[in-house]
Order: sequence, then C-alpha cells, then structure tokens
Amino acid sequence: MFCTSFFLESMAVRIIIGAQWGDEGKGKIVDLLSSDVEFVVRYQGGANAGHTIKFDDQKVVLHLVPSGIFNGKASCVIGNGVVIDPVALREEIETIEDMGIDLTDRLFISESAHIILHYHKLLDQLKEKNRGEDAIGTTGRGIGPAYVSKISRVGIRAGDLLNETALKRKIESNLADINEALIHIYNETPVEVDFIYNEIRDSVNRIIPYICNSTNLLHDALKSSKSVLLEGAQGSLLDVDHGTYPYVTSSSPTAGGACTGSGIPPMAISNVTGITKAYCTRVGNGPFPTELFDEDGDKLRKNGQEFGATTGRPRRCGWLDLVALKYAVRLNGINELALTKMDVLDSFKTIKLCTAYKIDNEITDIFPSSIEKLEQIEPVYKSFDGWNKNINEIDSFEDLPQKALEYIDFIESYIGVSFKLVSTGPKRSETILRS
Repeated sequence: MFCTSFFLESMAVRIIIGAQWGDEGKGKIVDLLSSDVEFVVRYQGGANAGHTIKFDDQKVVLHLVPSGIFNGKASCVIGNGVVIDPVALREEIETIEDMGIDLTDRLFISESAHIILHYHKLLDQLKEKNRGEDAIGTTGRGIGPAYVSKISRVGIRAGDLLNETALKRKIESNLADINEALIHIYNETPVEVDFIYNEIRDSVNRIIPYICNSTNLLHDALKSSKSVLLEGAQGSLLDVDHGTYPYVTSSSPTAGGACTGSGIPPMAISNVTGITKAYCTRVGNGPFPTELFDEDGDKLRKNGQEFGATTGRPRRCGWLDLVALKYAVRLNGINELALTKMDVLDSFKTIKLCTAYKIDNEITDIFPSSIEKLEQIEPVYKSFDGWNKNINEIDSFEDLPQKALEYIDFIESYIGVSFKLVSTGPKRSETILRS
C-alpha cells in the first residue's frame, strides 16, 4: 500500500509543476498525493489539458475538475486562472457522478474564472486554419481566444452566469466585434446571441451551484492551516512568457502562475514539485531539440502510449533534455522532482541524455529564449546502458536495477535536485516513494 504521509510531512502549500512540454503525468501524481490533503486547486489552462488517472482498473481523463477528486475527500477548486468550457465541465461532472462520487461541498468554481463560448472555439479554429504552415498546433478548444477576451477586458466570468439578462447583454456586446471579423476576415456566417446562450444554458444551470468566491475560500483554508495542492496544466516550456514562444499555451503553467491563478500568495508556498518523464514528448508544433525520427522515437511512442489524452494526436518523442529540465527547475524554484514513465525505457539497450546544446558551433548549457536559436540546436548526448529489466513491480528505490539508479543519479547531479517519487507504471499503486 502506497503511503504519502512522509512525502507530505509539514506541507502547507505544494505546487505540482510540469517541467517539460506537458503530458508529464501530473494527473497521476496529484491523484496520488490528494489522499492526504484538504484542498486541490487547478490554477490555469482549460479543457485543452487532459490529466489521465488510473485506479481500480479504471481509467479517467479529467480536463477541468482537479485530479484530487477520486482519492480522499479533498475539496477540489477550479481556480480563477482557469478558462472554463461550460459544456465540457457539465459532461465531466456527470461522468464523475456516474461513478458514484458526490460533488456536493467538494467541487468549487471560482466566480472569477473566465468562460469559453462558441465564438472562442470558432475563432481558434479559423485562426489556426489561416496560419497554414505557421499554425501553432492548438487544440481548437477556444483557450487562446478566451484568454484574449480576458486580457482585453471583455471576458465573461463564471460570476456573470448568475444573471441571465446581464449575461446576454455582455454576449451581445462582444458579438458586435466578433461578427465583424467573422464576416469580413473569415467569410463566415455571423453568430446570434440566442444561439450562443442556448448552447450553454443547460450546462450553466448545472454548474451554477458550485460557483463561489474561491480566493476567500482558500485564504480561510490557509488561515486554518489546511494543506493545499496546486495543480498545473501543460508544462513550463509552454509558458506564455518563458516557454518556446510563440509555440506556447496562453497561460502560465509555472509557479508564478500558480499564485496568480489561485489567489494564494507566494510566501504561502512550501514546496514546488516538478514532474518530468524519463524522456521527452511534445504535442503540436514548435522546437524540440531532442526529437527522434527513428526507431527509438517510434518505440518510445509505442511503449509509452504517447497519444494526446485530449486530442488523440500522436506525441513527438525524444530523449530527456537536461538543459531544458534545469531551466524549468530554476524558473519555478523546483525543490523536489518526480520521475514518471521510467518503465517505458525498460527494453532499451542504449539510453541517451542531452547534456548540452551546440548552436552556431558553440557549446552551451543555457536554454535559449530565441526561437531562431532553439530551431538551430544540435543536442549533445551522453549515452547510458539500458537496464533491460521490467521495473513495473518494484516498490523500493534501492531495488531498482543498478543501471537505472545510475541514470537517475546522473540526472540528479546535473540538475541539482533529488527525485522524491519514481513512477513505474500508470496506476496509482505503481509508484516508488524515496525515503
């Protein structure tokens, strides 16, 4: 039986950070740790994120509801930094309730979280189509346009759903500009207010009972010394400010984003846990220095079942990039790491780690911010012998194969941060806690 009490000892607020390009296994780690915390808060992103959880021979993919809903009795909060598709959230709520879980007094939605409407998704898809070869590779779910509305100060928030008349008035005001773009830029049919509202009406009525002042809720929790787990979506290298811009998400998956997206002050943070796979993946377009186009890349994708939980798209795969990982550690103040999908490497004869970049014939260990330099990178690798052993049923860190321990030790020495958890399979129980 996996016990997390040691791992969570003296925890006040812990942030779970994706230390790569997303899909690192954050959902599993949050689910695992949630049994011993009192609040789990999703702090950014939207239904473009898919957090996969496996337990009791069940597999569930959550897109908006925090991953702590299944393990323990934690209050699960969708924070102010999240953009919410009401239809997607209603469907998710119904799926969870069909599993016999009562969300009464367990699910809370920030009244300040912004709402994704039909026109956001439509604009997202049209813009991607018009970009052609320069497409970002978005999911087309309206995430970016919803954040644009937010920053442009014309967004509709969850609290606005409580007043039907005011909601329709705000939608109508927004459609004046949006329809101009649809007609004159995209040659599309304009959208009517009633169509927008009728599409979300049933979903709005379903989620209204959960809307609250989440910032006050969390401040009261901190005042009462409650333990809080902040769950990020996507990964640090997709951060809108610090990622591989413009091939990034529209929010901040970093530790800074956790504070602004939840209302929790920085001084309350006690631990920042970075989640990294034992290799790298990326979905969509953008630079990927260690991407593999050979049999090893195909094998990583097949062994790791690397297909998007939200889109189903095959993920691009490559060796673990330590330059990028160290950058993410520094960027977030990560003071502990969790290593996931270690078992995917079980059958590799040779495993590589990227330890430096070669750019314009110069060797560097600095992750560049320039997209031009990122696209010129030639990775410098260090090779390791594989352990050629199934580690799926190993439950002690010391019992891992010697070659696996050497692999982990090199990563820790390079990064300067230790692994507290090693995941050896997708299930909650397939996890090693390092004492």
